[in-house]
Amino acid sequence: MSRHELDARNILCPLPVIRTQDAIAGLAPGDELLVHCTDPGALHDIPTWCRINGHQVLATEQQDRDIRILVRVGG
Repeated sequence: MSRHELDARNILCPLPVIRTQDAIAGLAPGDELLVHCTDPGALHDIPTWCRINGHQVLATEQQDRDIRILVRVGG
């Protein structure tokens, strides 16, 4: 397992989800991706995409405009 980070700050829907999808496509099951974003819609969109595609959201955190979503890649 390895941890990766994605900077999806200052872009709007649907780009944070699309960039998350693209990043996860290159990762192995069990890897973790920490997504940094500022679009509040990502708090709903990324977990929904993960649930549909078999990935797990381990944590979400928001501080002011900064949002962090930790995803574990599913198998």
